Parts: sequence; structure tokens; C-alpha cells
Amino acid sequence: MQKAQPVLILSLFAIMVCAFVNPVIAKDAPKKSIATSPLDDKKAALKKWEATPEGMKFKKWEVSPAGKKVYAAEAKIRKSIREYTNMEAVITSLSLPPGSRLGFGVMVKLNGEDYILSFGPEMKNEFEQLHKLKVHDKIMIKSRGVSHAPKYAYPIIAGDNIEKDGKLIFKRMPGKGGC
Repeated sequence: MQKAQPVLILSLFAIMVCAFVNPVIAKDAPKKSIATSPLDDKKAALKKWEATPEGMKFKKWEVSPAGKKVYAAEAKIRKSIREYTNMEAVITSLSLPPGSRLGFGVMVKLNGEDYILSFGPEMKNEFEQLHKLKVHDKIMIKSRGVSHAPKYAYPIIAGDNIEKDGKLIFKRMPGKGGC
């Protein structure tokens, strides 16, 4: 029994040490690691993209006269986009610039600037009323978004609601299963 006593004490001591040491290590581990937020991850991804050839080309376009012109045109309608108010436009062309891959759309003049009014890929008879539009028709546009791309010399307005002569001729349906 006397030989077993030191073995029991040592094993009990080892168990007690493990029980007290492990929680301390577990509590300290998260404090030492650096947690990143999704915003930090997004900024890091943007910095990484800006270092690519495409990113550098985009940054050069932004400061070029063509890029500044597109940004200035966007600024003219920013308030209407943000507040989701009507914007009166005149159709200038029933086709988009050559090589565009925006789906169905038309060119419009709004506040003295030219814009691409894009509706996206055409499915079924979704744009039937829009195909009846003619050059010089006046329309009212409501949109929640305007974008740009170096490929296009004009800002791109996403057409959400389009009215002609006070009648709604197009309303974008919200996406299924989301916002």
C-alpha cells in the first residue's frame, strides 16, 4: 500500500494540473488571435484586386477624362437614385453601344447627359411594352441603382419602373427568395 500511495498522489497531482491548466490555455487562445471583420476582409480583397492588371487599368480609367465624365454624369442623378424619385428622360437610341453585353436596353438623355438604360437579359415577353418605344419618346424612370464600367462611355442606369404618358409600362420584379 505504501508503494501505491506515491503513484496515486502523483496521478492525482497530474490530473489536477491538467484540469487547471487547460481552461487557462483555452481562455487565452482567442485573445491572442486577431479577429478580422467582413469589412476588413472586403478592404483587403479590394486592395489585392487593385494590384492586378485589371485593377490598375480601372484606376487609370477613373482618373482619365472619360472616367471623370462618367462620374460627373452619375453625380447629376445621384439624389434621384438615392430618393427613388422620377427622372424625365428622352430616348435617343433603341440600341446599346456596339459590343455591349448588358442585355436589353436603350440610350436616353437625362439632364443633358447620355445614359444607358439597362433592363438586363430578356426572358419571355417581359419587355413587350418596352419594344414599342420609339426614338424621341419621353419616359419617366425610377431606379435604385446606377453603375459604370470602363468598357462604356456612359453611366448605366438599372431600369426599375418606366412610365410613358403617365402609364406604367415596365416594373422590375424583385428577385425570388431575397431582397
